[in-house]
Amino acid sequence: MANKIDIKTVDEVAHLARLEFNAEAKAEILNDMNRMLSFVDKLNELDTNNIEPLIYMTNEKNILRDDVPEVTITQKEALKNAPKKDSDYFKAPKVIEQKN
Repeated sequence: MANKIDIKTVDEVAHLARLEFNAEAKAEILNDMNRMLSFVDKLNELDTNNIEPLIYMTNEKNILRDDVPEVTITQKEALKNAPKKDSDYFKAPKVIEQKN
């Protein structure tokens, strides 16, 4: 296997995904991530020289309806059960911090 994931990488991915794990869960995730890399490495053994790239899984075309705007719920109804709101909008905590 060319690449191997270590605990530091698991910690970095967990931080980016805003997840927290105890030591036992980290060990399981480390094992799972390395198994995924092993599987991908196994795919590299295949000879794909004469294989056309697959863009779509089928040749079927989606038949979509026309996009016609309609009011299905009023703004007042949408805000009715919101835990935090003002007269017109949902209120949510700030989740992106700007670092200088």
